[in-house]
Amino acid sequence: MAATSLHSELFGQLPTGESVRLFTLTNARGMRLRAINWGAVVVSLETPDRHGIAGDVVLGFKTLAEYLHNSPFFGAIVGRYGNRIAGGTFVLDGETRVLAQNNAPGGIPCALHGGVRGFDKVFWEAEEVECQGEPAVRFSYTSPDGEEGYPGTLTTTVTYWLDADHGWHIDYAACTDKATPVNLTQHTFFNLKGEGQGTILDHEVTVYADAFTPVNEGMIPTGEILAVAGTPLDFTTGAKLSDRIGATFEQIRLGNGIDHNFVLNAQGGDLALAASVYEASSGRVLEVYTTEPGMQLYTGNFLDGSLSGKAGRVYACRDGLCFETQHYPDSPNQPHFPNTVLRPGETLRSSTVYRFKCAS
Repeated sequence: MAATSLHSELFGQLPTGESVRLFTLTNARGMRLRAINWGAVVVSLETPDRHGIAGDVVLGFKTLAEYLHNSPFFGAIVGRYGNRIAGGTFVLDGETRVLAQNNAPGGIPCALHGGVRGFDKVFWEAEEVECQGEPAVRFSYTSPDGEEGYPGTLTTTVTYWLDADHGWHIDYAACTDKATPVNLTQHTFFNLKGEGQGTILDHEVTVYADAFTPVNEGMIPTGEILAVAGTPLDFTTGAKLSDRIGATFEQIRLGNGIDHNFVLNAQGGDLALAASVYEASSGRVLEVYTTEPGMQLYTGNFLDGSLSGKAGRVYACRDGLCFETQHYPDSPNQPHFPNTVLRPGETLRSSTVYRFKCAS
C-alpha cells in the first residue's frame, strides 16, 4: 500500500479562464507538499523538526494573484533555459538566435530563466500518476516554436512525488522537434527555521564541489572553471553562510552575496549527493541529490522587504536559500561546458531529490 496520499482542490482562476488546482501530497511520516499547476509552483513544504513538529520550510504566497504579479520565481520550475545566457543570444548550428532580454546585472543585458514569460509564468496541464508505487502529480507544458526566441516545439513534463523517507522527488523529461538548448531547474527558496522566520545566514552548508564557474560584472560565466579552495566559496567541509557572505571577495561583491554555479564532483549523470544544509534551532537537515553536473547556490540576495509571505511576514534579503540543480549558465555560448542542446529524437531526463532529516 502507498505510504503517501494525494488530493487536489481549486486554488484560483487565471484571467484567461483556466482553473489552477492545488495538489497536496502527504506521506505517512508528516511530510506534506503542496503544488499548483501555474509554473509547477511548490506553494508549501511541511516537514518535522527535531521535536516532531511540522513546519513550512519554503517561501511563498497564499494566493494565485500574488504568484501572477509579484513572485521572484518562488517555488517554480524555470525554463526553457534556467539561469543566464549572455546578451540573450547564442549560435546554434550556424544560426544566430535572439532571445528575450529580461535581466541586466551591472547594466549588462542577458536572458534569465527562460525570458519574460518563462516556464514559471505558464499554465501546466496536471495529472495524477504513480512513481515507484507512490501517488505523484505530473505537470506538462508544450512550449511553441519561437517562444521567447527559442527554436523548436519543446514538450516538458515535471513529476513531483514523496517517498516514505522524507524525500521530495522531481523527475524531468523533455523532447523537441528542432535542436534547442534546454536547462530545467526548480527554484524553491528554503528556510529550515521555517517560512518567514528570518535569515538563513546561520544555516550551515556543505557543497560537494571542488570548483565553480566565476562570473563577470554581468553575472555571466567567464568560461573559467576555478577551484573553490582558498576562497569563501569553499563549502567542501561545511560552513555557516554568515562566515562566507561577509568575506571580502570579488565574486561575492558581484553577486551581492552567493549566486554562483558550483561544478559538482559527481559528473557521471547518476543521482549523487550535491549539497547538504543544517539549521541548529530546528535540527532540520536538507540533503540535495541530483543527476545534474551543476548547482546554483543562491542566498536570496535580491529579496528586499517588498514582499510578504504566507504567514504575513516580510521577506528580507537573505531570508531564503536556493539549491538550483542545473547545467551551467550560458552553456550555449561556452562550448567546453557540458552540452545543453537537445535534438529531435532525443529525450532529456533528469532527477533531483530534496531529502529531509533531523539531527538530534
